[in-house]
Amino acid sequence: MFGPLDHVALLLVAAFLAGALNAVAGGGSFLTLPALVFTGVPAVTANATGTVALLPGYAASTWGFREDMAAPPGLSMKLSVALSLLGGAAGAGLLLVTSDATFKKVVPWLLLGATALFAFGPQIRAWAAGQQHGSPSTVKAALGMLAVAFYGGYFNGGLGILCLALFSLLGQTNLNAMNGMKNLVSTLLTAIAVGVYAAGGIVLWPQALLMMVAATAGGYGGARVARKIPAPILRWGIVVTGLVMSVLFFTKV
Repeated sequence: MFGPLDHVALLLVAAFLAGALNAVAGGGSFLTLPALVFTGVPAVTANATGTVALLPGYAASTWGFREDMAAPPGLSMKLSVALSLLGGAAGAGLLLVTSDATFKKVVPWLLLGATALFAFGPQIRAWAAGQQHGSPSTVKAALGMLAVAFYGGYFNGGLGILCLALFSLLGQTNLNAMNGMKNLVSTLLTAIAVGVYAAGGIVLWPQALLMMVAATAGGYGGARVARKIPAPILRWGIVVTGLVMSVLFFTKV
């Protein structure tokens, strides 16, 4: 069901570390997706299964920011929720019809792009904050939210950075409100995507549940250790991990 014991160990360690990383900085998908692929899981199925494993962490983070949450300018909370669900479902639907051969060719570029987003996240947010002039139109805000949710439904890496950059562009300035909304959007689009993945039969539930338990433990226990690591070292450690995984996938294609 799980494969050799070394495969089980790899999935547990990757999910635990991914949960810890997502709790303090993000970048967990840099570990879960490659771990599943390296244990023989097809790339499309690995992407779906790894997303399922990280869902509880998103939900827990959303609950933690429940008092600070606020919709970004140009969008109501109801519209934000609807667009998150719609975009997430659409992105997940595209993943269902993407062949494994095609996705294997796309994955290295997605990982590399997500790594770049993570590496330059602060600069991207600063640039986005400086681009906002006046109140955004509802149409532009809705299209931005839909695009971010679509990306998240197809591939989760770098989603948090995209969310924060979008909210900055829309003129949101309260960091707690931005983080709360980021977590809510991530939870909603991931939840609907998981439903689509499950309906399409591309989730390996034994691996997903195993990794879910490890990721939840990592989100609580591992984060206690990760928080003691200086932020720049943690950030660049994650960037290096993303680059290494990207190179490995490029060499496998």
